[in-house]
Amino acid sequence: MKKSLTVLASLATISIAIGILYLPASAQKLQYPVTKRVNHTDMYFGVEVTDPYRWLEDDNSPETAKWVEEQNTMTFAYLEKIPYRTKIKERIETLYDYPKYSAPFRKGEYFFFYKNEGLQNQSVLYIQKGLDRKPEVLLDPNAFSVDGTTRLSTFVLSKDGKYAAYGISRSGSDWQEYCVMDMTARTTSSDTLKWIKVSNISWQGDGFYYSRYEVPEKGKELSSKNENHKVYYHRVGTSQSQDELVYEDPAHPQRFHFVSTTEDQRFAILSVSERGKGTKGNALYYRDVSKGEKAFTPIIGTIGDDNFGIIDNIGEKFLIRTNRSAPNGRVILYDPQNPDEKNWKEILPEKPEPIQSAVTAGGKLFVTYVKDVTTRAYVYSLDGKLEHEVRLPDLGNAGGFTGEKDDEFVFYTFTSFTFPPTIYRYDIATQKSSLFRTPEIPGYNPAHYVTEQIFYHSKDNSRIPMFIMYRKGLKKDGQNPTLLYGYGGFNSIVSPSFSSIRLALLEQGFIYASANIRGGGEYGEKWHEAGTKRKKQNVFDDFIAAAEWLIANKYTSQNKLAIQGASNGGLLVGAVVNQRPDLFKVAIPQVGVMDMLRFHKFTIGWNWIADYGSSDNEEEFKALYAYSPLHNIRAGVRYPATLTTTADHDDRVVPVHSFKYAATLQEKHSGDMPALIRIETRSGHGASSTTKAIEQTADIYAFIMYNLGIMPMY
Repeated sequence: MKKSLTVLASLATISIAIGILYLPASAQKLQYPVTKRVNHTDMYFGVEVTDPYRWLEDDNSPETAKWVEEQNTMTFAYLEKIPYRTKIKERIETLYDYPKYSAPFRKGEYFFFYKNEGLQNQSVLYIQKGLDRKPEVLLDPNAFSVDGTTRLSTFVLSKDGKYAAYGISRSGSDWQEYCVMDMTARTTSSDTLKWIKVSNISWQGDGFYYSRYEVPEKGKELSSKNENHKVYYHRVGTSQSQDELVYEDPAHPQRFHFVSTTEDQRFAILSVSERGKGTKGNALYYRDVSKGEKAFTPIIGTIGDDNFGIIDNIGEKFLIRTNRSAPNGRVILYDPQNPDEKNWKEILPEKPEPIQSAVTAGGKLFVTYVKDVTTRAYVYSLDGKLEHEVRLPDLGNAGGFTGEKDDEFVFYTFTSFTFPPTIYRYDIATQKSSLFRTPEIPGYNPAHYVTEQIFYHSKDNSRIPMFIMYRKGLKKDGQNPTLLYGYGGFNSIVSPSFSSIRLALLEQGFIYASANIRGGGEYGEKWHEAGTKRKKQNVFDDFIAAAEWLIANKYTSQNKLAIQGASNGGLLVGAVVNQRPDLFKVAIPQVGVMDMLRFHKFTIGWNWIADYGSSDNEEEFKALYAYSPLHNIRAGVRYPATLTTTADHDDRVVPVHSFKYAATLQEKHSGDMPALIRIETRSGHGASSTTKAIEQTADIYAFIMYNLGIMPMY
């Protein structure tokens, strides 16, 4: 034993000089807590499906609480034995400790922006009178709770700037409370609105529209099924019980209803969707408040697979963004006096690149497009004439350009894998961009890092883009530790973005790869649709092909490859690990949708049927059952080292998905790789504070390094 310790000490000394050391991970099979099995079977179209851990779905039971405690005790005992876990956390804190700003937004003579000094748990909202005055704190959510897990979820000013409504989320929950602030006195009134979820704030006069659900059953706030979404109007200075019910549809309990208003507040716009029935689009209605109208008139009266969104009104007409007859999106002008579709005037026709955003400001139409996962930005007149291309600093991702009709300039933020989020000011009259604010990150030099974009071919020969980032001078010898990330769902684009925390891996010789697989929105609706419902296997094939490409091209090897994904990406990781357990050494499925037969039974899960399909449909059941992470774990297989993560306040993808998945993996897998679950407290679908985000990331990085046999240089 003494000789072994001496050898390890010598190797550790060598590691200080070379930075990376390939040490074998622990080879002792863990003894997991015993998880009770029950005799429960469901029948789907003649197929018997066992569910022995169904009891874990009761998140309020003492048995489940005991199971969570036992699992966390084991997981944290394992993590605490990793000798450099604390050093990784300290390094991440150092890398993250720099001021971070949002782009400002204007109301009258005042500007507002968010700032985090570095390690504050929540970003603080500031106000300043003109851009040359000293900012003042308006709302500091760090004072909302003792542990810093209550966040400011939204902040919306009234048209005249006299009031603001803002949202509060506690412990990472999707449930929100709305409060009202008097902007003259800068004091919060007694108005408190509760049980709000999936909502916007849209001012009209001295009140605003919002959407909410009925009060859930006591004790079931996190897991109850959210149905009967209603729109209310709240008048400042009154109680919530006096709010006016604007719209409801009890005959269709799984519909979303939102009311927004045009900038001039003339029109109230109602959007209705029903993703629980498998439809991806929405219906759209309006009412002219200036004429005292109470009923909503349809623009699109039926819900299908096409999306429609009001960008702005031009007098009595509406600028609308839609993918009707245009999978990549287009902008049309709708005239209520000539509503027939043949009378729609096309302002911006569909392009080969999908629309990323379309907004108006200063009398102009700002539109961004996505070309091979990077942003292109253009300024058009309101009748669709191209006036200017906003030249961005590099290939990356840009967002913003929002404002009001009388704005003379707008702000936008640009970022890429090596370019920290930098804020620019665009002058509308001169058509010139100028640097407004750039972050200062101590010790970071972008010249030390390389980003490549490559294209590879999936199983069906589809061409898939992937970004690869690493430290300059890296040798492609097949021995580099690599973290491959993916999402692939819900039309979401995984855009190039900077992460100072990611440097904690890159500076230790890691490669970071981001695969832009199907199911996302990188190439428009066709790309999205190719990774949904019965075509979901394309998503997994694309990700597996990304890993194979990295190995074939000597970036890494099976023994040096870790994979990570969250939410729909957690599903991705769980599925590909089942299908190709030989291809990966470490897997990090975070807050994943793991039970594909029952996901629609919890909270807002029915909303995902439009992407996944439903086990209530025979053909879709077959597809779901074929890849469901929970149901395809095989006995006797040597799975990668797996750290599943979830949180006790995740009311979007409820933690039972991860509970049942981890219990099944612990029961069935063979070999000596760990199968652990880390269950965060007072947190939700995402980390509820900076502290919790850093702690979780440090544990994930430590787990990855330890099981890849990496000794970091600290």
